[in-house]
Order: sequence, then structure tokens, then C-alpha cells
Amino acid sequence: MSLETSFQRRSLPLEHPFTIARGTVTETDVVTVRVEDDDGRVGIGAAGPASHYGETADTVEAVLPDLLEVVEDVGDPARLSRIERQMRETVRYNPAARAAVSIAVHDLETKRLGVPLYRYWGLDPAESLETSYTIGIDDAETMCEKAETAIDRGYGTLKVKLGTDRDEEIVRTIRSVAPDASLYVDANEAWTPREAVETIDRLAAFDLAFVEQPVPADDPEGLRFVYERSPVPIAADESCLTLSDVPAVADRCDVANLKLMKCGGLREVRRMIHAARAHGLEVMLGCMTESNASIAAACHLAPLLDYADLDGSLLLADDPYDGVPMPDGRIDLESLDRPGTGATAD
Repeated sequence: MSLETSFQRRSLPLEHPFTIARGTVTETDVVTVRVEDDDGRVGIGAAGPASHYGETADTVEAVLPDLLEVVEDVGDPARLSRIERQMRETVRYNPAARAAVSIAVHDLETKRLGVPLYRYWGLDPAESLETSYTIGIDDAETMCEKAETAIDRGYGTLKVKLGTDRDEEIVRTIRSVAPDASLYVDANEAWTPREAVETIDRLAAFDLAFVEQPVPADDPEGLRFVYERSPVPIAADESCLTLSDVPAVADRCDVANLKLMKCGGLREVRRMIHAARAHGLEVMLGCMTESNASIAAACHLAPLLDYADLDGSLLLADDPYDGVPMPDGRIDLESLDRPGTGATAD
């Protein structure tokens, strides 16, 4: 057997400018990977790198030739463990680049077997859940309008970005138009530990599911300080990148927010899910602003999760790929009618 590989970079505009505490973006660069076997079957994956973690589309393009050489040398998409191990040995960092290849090879292997990815893993598609829909930072009126639009589209879970001097106003306004929505907020490291405790005390009145990454990731004791004093559950995102981070945050949070683009692949993220469970943590799977070329694979992990934040492709003006159906935000694995991850060119 032989495998042919290639990759392509694309810039995808967002539907609206997207602002978090660290800044604003209007488009996202993704690098799509293709792995083709002798019979013409093609596996698709993609990298949605984040500069916050030291990775860009340029760095992804720089390391992909070495990673794809690993795939071609192994030559068999069934040898997933070997491929991911050799990729880590070849390129130690650059997790988004490795994740793109991991997704593409899993997509190809499950297409060869004629089954969707969740079935390959033995998961029950009925045990799925809905994704949250993210409201980026803006003036309160605009955020309110976006929340109303999301609710009208059927989304019952909203994630609200914070890290401003008007966070309480933002949450109060959104809760007023989404009284029944499940609501959580994400500060993206914006607060000091004492600011976080004071702010969360005020926000607790708005019935939040949890508060995500209240303090900088380089302040683990600050995270513990907030966790021990918060009336609302705490989720760790930037503080939980790889498998070794799971036990390190286990006594500092309630929820581990995992991402393929942070950890480097599908096999690794499954290990992290099981490790988080072993440490008594709830699990959320999140994403960057990505296309369905990568989001589709993440959706197949929904039966293992407590929360899903897989709306990255929903924030795009136009996604060149279809993925797993999400009617009203519900990740509908049962209606997926094709093998693999479900990612196909639109």
C-alpha cells in the first residue's frame, strides 16, 4: 500500500469580527491536509493554529512536509498509534499541525472500514449533546442582539466572552434576553485572582454553569485561589494543554476544556478525556475558529463529554466543508450518513 499526501492553506473570513480579552480577529487561516490511498479514498483533516500557543499557519506549513513524510513512510492508515508516535518524535511541538494529520489519517482509515469515526471507537451516537454558541466581546447591545439571534436559531447554550470593565452589565443584558439558556462565561485569562473572585461573586446571581479560565495560565496558584473561593464551577482551558496538565489542574478546577489543536491529535485527546475522568473532572471539548475539516472529527467525541464548545465553523462567513449535522446546535451523529469523520467539500 502507498499513501499520497498534500496540504493547502486557506484564509476564511468570519461572519462577524470576533473579540476576546486578547484581541480581535476577522478571519482565520486554516491548513487542510489530504491523505489518499491506492483506491482513491481521501482522508481530510485541518489545522486551526492559535498564535497564543506559538503556532501559526506559517509554522504549520513549515512542519507538515516532515509530518506527512511519516505518514507516507508508514504507508498504512491502520497503524494510527505508530503514526502519531512517530509524528511526536519528528515534531515535538506544533500540536495543530499534528492534529491535522491525525484527523486526516483517522478519516481515511474509517472510510476504508466503511464506518463513521464514532462507531470505530465503539461510542453510542445517542449519547450526544449540543454545542454552545459563542458570543464575542462587543458593546452590550450588539452582544445582546447576537445572543437573541443564537436563541432564535435554536441554540440553548451560550458561551459569553468577558474580560472588560463592564462584564456584569454584559452578563445581565444577555441573561435578560436568554433567561432559559444554559450560560457560561470565558475570561480568557483576563482577571487577577482577586478580581476573579470579586467578579464571579457578582456574576453568580445570573445562574452560570461555570466560569472558564479566569486567571492567566502561568499563575497556577492563582487558579487554585479562585477555585477554592468561587461559588461557581471553574473550567481550565489555557491551563490545560496536554496530558501532563490534567493531574496538575485537577485540584484547581471542576472542568477540563480540551482541544485537538492544543494536544496534537485524536488519540491524545481521548487519553486526556480518560485522565480527566480519573481525576474527578468534568470534560468539555472546545475548538479554535476552524472549518468542518477538523470540527467534524471533534464532534465524534461528543458521547464522552459533559460539554461541547464546537462552534468554530459556525462562526465562519462560509465554510468550504460540510460536517456532522448540528440541527439547533445538537451534534447529531445518528443522522450522519457517511463513513469517516463526515467532513466533505461543500
